[in-house]
Amino acid sequence: MDKLLLIDDEDDVRYSFKRIFNSPELELETAASGEEGLEVIKSFQPDLVLMDVRMGGITGLETLRRIRQDDAKLPVIMMTAFGTTQTAIEAMKLGAYDYLLKPFDVPQLKQLVADALKAARDMKQVVACEPLLESEDYDMGIVGRSQPMQEVFKMIGQLAGSDATALITGESGTGKELVARAIYHNSQRNDQPYLPINCAAIPENLLESELFGHEKGAFTGATSQRIGKFEQCDQGTLFLDEIGDMTLATQAKILRVLQNGTIERVGGNKPIKVDVRIIAATNKRLEEAVAAKEFREDLFYRLNVVRVSLPPLRERPGDIPLLIDYFLKTIANTEGSKAKSILEDAQAALVDYIWPGNVRELENVLRRTIVMAKGDAIRTDDLPSDILSGGLAPAPSSGQTLGQAEAAPAATNDISAVAATLFQWAKSQPDLAVLPAVERELVAHALRETNGNQVQASKLLGITRATLRKRIDKFGIKQAVSVE
Repeated sequence: MDKLLLIDDEDDVRYSFKRIFNSPELELETAASGEEGLEVIKSFQPDLVLMDVRMGGITGLETLRRIRQDDAKLPVIMMTAFGTTQTAIEAMKLGAYDYLLKPFDVPQLKQLVADALKAARDMKQVVACEPLLESEDYDMGIVGRSQPMQEVFKMIGQLAGSDATALITGESGTGKELVARAIYHNSQRNDQPYLPINCAAIPENLLESELFGHEKGAFTGATSQRIGKFEQCDQGTLFLDEIGDMTLATQAKILRVLQNGTIERVGGNKPIKVDVRIIAATNKRLEEAVAAKEFREDLFYRLNVVRVSLPPLRERPGDIPLLIDYFLKTIANTEGSKAKSILEDAQAALVDYIWPGNVRELENVLRRTIVMAKGDAIRTDDLPSDILSGGLAPAPSSGQTLGQAEAAPAATNDISAVAATLFQWAKSQPDLAVLPAVERELVAHALRETNGNQVQASKLLGITRATLRKRIDKFGIKQAVSVE
């Protein structure tokens, strides 16, 4: 359960927060002054603090200064009804996670709190790199005894004593964010903030503001100054996930940070010095993107100082039994239940599957199977049908040989079988147009699979983002599925 502390001298504000954040997943404590808040922090140990700037007794800024002396990683969101540029700058200099202007926009407040709590969890969550599973003193781990994973463990260890920029590459679901957190927790900056940002999940027109901040009036809707992730993460580590999806213009600004250690807010012209270690990750082949002039060559070489390449799960099948054991135990621990076992034939089926979604897909399958399993042991009949049928083989990459892609005919046969089923279904419903119906469902399903991320959904469908948008408008999907 996450713990939230509100420090505000207004009774109405404390009452409002108790109503807004009344949730079984969140424990809320309040304090009416900075002095009281400092005492509550010692006993309550919150995951996030929201605090007013102007209060009786010591000010919010002074309270923040004292909090930072004891804990550099505790996220603190400052709140004020007197929004001035200087107040915002001073709060961010002191290490505030962000600030809000009163009166609050409740959805914005909830989203900011959710983001800050996730950042707090990421900073606390030590990622173990031990290949053995006997240890129960960690919540999440990078599991594997295979030679490719041993090389990953070595790279993380070699990066521990360095501030070098790291580039993590690998297919979706291989654990790039886990490796980034492992590098952070083993680094010299592990007592400073760690902030992850998914470059593919944020619309292009907002990513620059999210990273570098903006000045008041910089664009329509910029009603106040905003401090970006680089300033929030000064002295700490910034994880740029899916950096291959950045526009060339934003790439140029990232290059400037790496070269000069300075940023400029959108709409500003004053260089701001920042000291941030960058860890980047991508599932794209950046060398090919550079050749296609979709990614800056100079930025690629700046990022590619130390590369950590994560192997797909199909290339380390010997680790699958370890991962199964790990996930069965951790899922049971999370849910407070007894861990299920798995029968040998069911485990063999999981080992034989090709896992196009890698470790993330394996975890999701096990979560679903645990719910559906009728007994204490997972049997073959409890597994999803697509696992038992072998699934669809991934399309061969440019570097694959014919032998490596030999599963492709099976995929074609499966698709042919699906098409035959659809036409049998259509025969019983003469008024139904098969192609539009299937096309709409595929678009909607792709958006659900990617939580509304249009960039990732268009990749799944094999179409451009512009084509995807046309299909969304054509089928009226926007109201049913989040496409932000």
